[in-house]
Amino acid sequence: MPTLAVERDALFESLGRTYTDEEFDELCFEFGVELDEITSEREEALKSSTVKLSKDEIAALSENVIYKIDMPANRYDLLCIEGLSRALRIFLGEMDAPSYEVISVPESDMTVMTVKPATLQIRPFVVCAILRDVKFTEQRYKSFIDLQDQLHRNLCRQRTLVAIGTHDMDTVKGPFSYDARPGGDIEFVPLTHSASGDSFNATSLLEHYETSPTCKHLKPYVPIIKDSPVYPVVLDAEESVMSLPPIINGSKSKITLDTTNVFIECTATDLTKANIVLDTVVSMFSEYAAKPFSVEPVLVNFVNDSGDVVKSYITPQMYTRKERADVDFVNSIIGIDITAERMVDLCNKIQLGPATLATNPQDGKPQLEVTVPPTRSDILHPVDIAEDIGIAYGYNNIVKRVPNTATVGSEQPLNTLGDLLREEIASAGYTEVLSHGLCSIRDNFTALRRNISAAVSLSNPANVEYQVVRTTLLPGLLKTLQHNKSASFASGFKLFEISDVVLPDHEHVVTDTIVGAKNIRKLCAVYAGPTSGFEIIHGLVDRIMTLTEIAPEEEYIKNSTKGQEEKYRVAREGWFYTIRELKEEDGHPSSGTYFPGRAAQVLLTTPSSERVSIGTFGILHPEVLGNFDIQYPSSSLELNLESLL
Repeated sequence: MPTLAVERDALFESLGRTYTDEEFDELCFEFGVELDEITSEREEALKSSTVKLSKDEIAALSENVIYKIDMPANRYDLLCIEGLSRALRIFLGEMDAPSYEVISVPESDMTVMTVKPATLQIRPFVVCAILRDVKFTEQRYKSFIDLQDQLHRNLCRQRTLVAIGTHDMDTVKGPFSYDARPGGDIEFVPLTHSASGDSFNATSLLEHYETSPTCKHLKPYVPIIKDSPVYPVVLDAEESVMSLPPIINGSKSKITLDTTNVFIECTATDLTKANIVLDTVVSMFSEYAAKPFSVEPVLVNFVNDSGDVVKSYITPQMYTRKERADVDFVNSIIGIDITAERMVDLCNKIQLGPATLATNPQDGKPQLEVTVPPTRSDILHPVDIAEDIGIAYGYNNIVKRVPNTATVGSEQPLNTLGDLLREEIASAGYTEVLSHGLCSIRDNFTALRRNISAAVSLSNPANVEYQVVRTTLLPGLLKTLQHNKSASFASGFKLFEISDVVLPDHEHVVTDTIVGAKNIRKLCAVYAGPTSGFEIIHGLVDRIMTLTEIAPEEEYIKNSTKGQEEKYRVAREGWFYTIRELKEEDGHPSSGTYFPGRAAQVLLTTPSSERVSIGTFGILHPEVLGNFDIQYPSSSLELNLESLL
């Protein structure tokens, strides 16, 4: 979760009162955030193991107390001192939640941002706003920059989704344009070189940022656009470069303490997130405008190659919306029993007011209708409303009581079976592994000589190794063997895993939401050594069946010298197993994985079902071993554990 570092004295000044550290810690808890650390710049420097400063440099650092406060990851409105102090004062009832106003401007008089069609190649969206007559102080200016950094790290995903640009509007001339051009055609003085006045084209600037130690803070953002044939650029009416998003702003339009009119532009690959970011910045710093909490809109026009407007919208949106939650639902989620009228009052403490009472049209029960301001993009569901009402009510005020149910928690039977089998199989000399749940299509199907079939796949995998959710545990064990070729195989190398695979399922669902997939708990074991070890794997099958109290069928044991001993086996009534040769003509999906004539199916009979195949074992096909670069003959076993319960 993000951490906000604020100077204690500045925060208390914004709150209009002081607290002891203990009192402020308690206030943070009541509000739903956490005071993580109390420190100072000098103390941070002394504790740092990476930043080494001289004694003089350390002495020059401030000893002002800094509060480091952990914020919920979805509360973007709390990532600056303005948002935090405002929210706390509203929570304490010391001020009302502000109403945000988009100043009414005739469309013909609006500032215009024109978006050129070339931007579709790289960052296709832009949203803008103007703050008029803002008064900056050194503290406000620092907070303004810090909020942008916080949003870039979190919601903007390191500027890959959204990049914020802020400009002194009095230094540039509208209307503005957003274009994408080859790097060599973009020439400007970047903000990092304001003092020297050095000018760069975009291509050479990115190369400079990649190699210069003084600009290492910008290096992580260079790959976002470096390989693109065109770079995004924001220009004013005189073709002066205002910004090269998502890298750096131009020096000409830089914000200073003397800036009064601020032009904000957010370029993005995700329009929804761009609007959230813009609304957040505007709502936090519009309080410093001549008319507090007001913002001037900008008309964004998208044009085609002929210059004709094909689409347009006005930003910022600053939408205020209504959301509903059943009163009974809120009470049940929190574990309280308060009236609907009390909930209406609590909504004012959490910036969800004004709230009103309504009636659920389906069952006629009372509903709470709250007003969600543009700062609360995290309110998506009635659960979010219930959570905030719980905070306003006070978690410490919730009465502890014994649940009405009389149940005792215990481990799921499937987990119990898995734990018992792990211990027994490990005692048999096998080493347990835990392999990744995602794998490539090649490893899951082709390398095992299986036909590619339905599997849960990732729409945007990080790389080729994470294309599908595994449908078999075998690739993980074979890759473990592959990466342990230096180990001794003289006495055999035994591995096993008990874990879940995921199979497509459009019929049997546990909830009302059909997810189209189900988890299956499986056991897989592999033996590799000087010989194939078929008899070792076969013995493991019999051992597992003995442990799960399943008796062999008479035909299966009639040639065994230990047939008489089976009279004394502890077994469940009506549960039997046998093995049958696995032939390619049987059409079993795993038949190609094994050497022909050296594989078998495990068949299970229960009181409620006829013989069903619950797994296979056998000697692995040489081609499979070659696909995983395994140099020793190997045998494997894979069983469905859920069938053994």
